[in-house]
Amino acid sequence: MWPKWLEELRDHADNNIVIMLIGNKSDLGTLRAVPTEDAKEFAQKENLFFMETSALEATNVESAFLSVLTEIYRVISKKALIANEQESGGSSSLLKGTSIVVPEQEPLFPIYTFS
Repeated sequence: MWPKWLEELRDHADNNIVIMLIGNKSDLGTLRAVPTEDAKEFAQKENLFFMETSALEATNVESAFLSVLTEIYRVISKKALIANEQESGGSSSLLKGTSIVVPEQEPLFPIYTFS
């Protein structure tokens, strides 16, 4: 059973919504309200992105936003490619001559994705 907030979010949002569970105050260690492993398990079970942050130490706050934006961009790009294929009968004519280069780089922070 989903928690109420997650159920309401999924009921009222697009099917392709990107949801990231943020474990804030990672700087507090053992004083955390939710242990990291519990949060990871929940995120995996519910197919959410998960990251721990600390506003106090400025750890992973910006990275969390960038991760969500990157995933939103990926979802929208995939939708656009599918729409393009449907419009062009699968020939991808609208993308001819277009190159998209995405450099590979190692993440600077741990992101857990469960798909």
